[in-house]
Amino acid sequence: MEEELKCPVCGSLFREPIILPCSHNVCLPCARTIAVQTPESEQHLPPLLHPRGAGPPAAAPGAGPGAGPGAAAGSAACLDSESAAGGGGGGDHADKLSLHSETDSGYGSYTPSLKSPNGVRVLPLVPAPPGAAAAPRGAGPASSSLTCPQCHRSASLDQRGLRGFQRNRLLEAIVQRYQQGRAAAAAAAKCQLCDRSPPEPAAVLCEQCEVLYCAACQLRCHPARGPFAKHRLAPPPAHPGAPGGGADGAKGAGGGRKLPTCAEHDLENYSMYCVSCRSPVCYQCLEEGRHSKHDVKALGAMWKQHKAQLSQALNGVSDKAKEAKEFLVQLKNLLQQIQENGLDYEACLVAQCDALVDALTRQKAKLLTKVTKEREHKLKVVWDQINHCTLKLRQSTGLMEYCLEVIKENDPSGFLQISDALIKRVQVSQEQWVKGALEPKVSAEFDLTLDSEPLLQSIHQLDFIQMKCRVPPVPLLQLEKCCTRNNSVTLAWRMPPLSHNPVEGYILELDDGDGGQFREVYVGKETLCTIDGLHFNSTYNARVKAFNSSGVGPYSKTVILQTSDVAWFTFDPSSAHRDIVLSNDNQTATCNSYDDRVVLGTAAFSKGVHYWELHVDRYDNHPDPAFGIARINVVKDMMLGKDDKAWAMYVDNNRSWFMHCNSHTNRTEGGVSKGATVGVLLDLNKHNLTFYINGQQQGPPAFENIEGVFMPALSLNRNVQVTLHTGLEVPQSVKQPKLPNN
Repeated sequence: MEEELKCPVCGSLFREPIILPCSHNVCLPCARTIAVQTPESEQHLPPLLHPRGAGPPAAAPGAGPGAGPGAAAGSAACLDSESAAGGGGGGDHADKLSLHSETDSGYGSYTPSLKSPNGVRVLPLVPAPPGAAAAPRGAGPASSSLTCPQCHRSASLDQRGLRGFQRNRLLEAIVQRYQQGRAAAAAAAKCQLCDRSPPEPAAVLCEQCEVLYCAACQLRCHPARGPFAKHRLAPPPAHPGAPGGGADGAKGAGGGRKLPTCAEHDLENYSMYCVSCRSPVCYQCLEEGRHSKHDVKALGAMWKQHKAQLSQALNGVSDKAKEAKEFLVQLKNLLQQIQENGLDYEACLVAQCDALVDALTRQKAKLLTKVTKEREHKLKVVWDQINHCTLKLRQSTGLMEYCLEVIKENDPSGFLQISDALIKRVQVSQEQWVKGALEPKVSAEFDLTLDSEPLLQSIHQLDFIQMKCRVPPVPLLQLEKCCTRNNSVTLAWRMPPLSHNPVEGYILELDDGDGGQFREVYVGKETLCTIDGLHFNSTYNARVKAFNSSGVGPYSKTVILQTSDVAWFTFDPSSAHRDIVLSNDNQTATCNSYDDRVVLGTAAFSKGVHYWELHVDRYDNHPDPAFGIARINVVKDMMLGKDDKAWAMYVDNNRSWFMHCNSHTNRTEGGVSKGATVGVLLDLNKHNLTFYINGQQQGPPAFENIEGVFMPALSLNRNVQVTLHTGLEVPQSVKQPKLPNN
């Protein structure tokens, strides 16, 4: 977390941090040093930047004797009216940045740009020309700006100077607790090389040696020269039990803190939050009307909302961090396996080559080199992946710890000052764990094998690639990844470990769902396959085998897959008429035209019994919607059932008819209205179609002897809106209509 608490300019822990408009933070003393002041009448930097020791240019004509240094001092003073009161706090920052010496004239030692200890490029203060102090009162004012050292965005300063930027009180409190915890840990840490009893307190930690030294032992055992010159010495690390390092420290820090007051109105506490300005405001700010047209919400409500968003985003990063830790363990195990397998391959290779005596001597050296290169390549790839993953994990962990400390704070206004930026950072941190980032780039297996049986004349042509001539072994089905969804099945498989024979592809076979013969459904190199368009409520058997240039390997074990009992589907926007309007996740349909238009469902049926319902949401001017089934190539610009590709029931508010090939049959009393429900029962075991209205069968079975592949279908115009309900159980009995009372 320490990286989150360091100023990007000076590289030290934040002191009096302020929030820039870009949401980044910077120390107040550092902000004074990198602020730039330019007169509005000048568009370029004045040519007054000279190397150290060079004298300042001559004063402008008419300037007073004190115009030179005084002008520069005055320019620096007008950047921030807080400089007089808080200037003492930024002395060490200015020394770290080497901005000026004690003997320069006020502007002669400035350089065009420099770098902070963090390597961030910053802009120094540009002084006003010597004659600026003597400028007449009517001259144009000077404009001040501040460039963010991280994103390089510039922000203009108003008449308030740096006081116009909000103070990051949450960050300041966290830094204070962190310093207290580190100081306590440093006091508790003991030197590991002391001869004294008890040992002296540790003063530094060498990050390369991982050893704690007191001041005397560090000078004696770890001098800053020779091989130790490049070692980095850091303060002793903090420990969880240090004061201010845990939840108790957070509670103590926030318990007695004074409530923050408005920067504009010292006597008013923050009570509201302006969403447009992204800043807390007081009641008097609202009374003055500056936020009258802005979206203003309660401070507590916005605090809870942003806190919940940050916590939710943080949970995602936490899950990824757990996966990364498990992945690191996997990679370290992979290193051991590669080492062991490499040694095994070397031993086998040496034994086989020694058996061939002198004829294999030269060839043995070549083959050993190939094994060594393969092992070194795999080790290098895995080490690179470990280093990369460790770096990402450290960054994510630091961000998590910082966010947790922020969440512990009880200052709503301070939290909301930084919550938007933190939420975005956490989301970006979660997105960096893209798919495949937590998978090894190499396997522990070596695709190398050697056969010592060939004749002596073939020894000089012997090579690894020539020996890969055996059929592949039996693939292993990954049952945890095999699944079914509706009438689709997904199968996954892999080759067994320590398999040395090459694989060029796989053959997946599936039966007909009725105990029939297997047939090939996939041939390729992938180890994951999804098969669509199967029968509902059916049991399928699947198996897979691998092949290479030497032949086809044996079958895997057979896996049994059961498709869904009932169908879940929606209206299909890709095949619907262009006048059809779908909503509610493609479950609600209406139309833009007064003419009838057809829309189909996403499921196709050729076997079994299926039932779905359509709820009439709107019914105006007594239209004639039609419900039923159709082929995929049904005509979609007229009523369902007018061609030979559809079987339908169309209905008005009083009666209904069955229609196929534009033939109207079985007129039945009873219609639909708003709120009615139309049920469609497709029984492909009996090859008939039956309709229901409000749970009661509408007429006899509509159509007999229907065979083939059918899709749910509907035709309607703009006077009707219906919603589709699927995944329903098949009605077991038909409700009889109620008889009138005598």
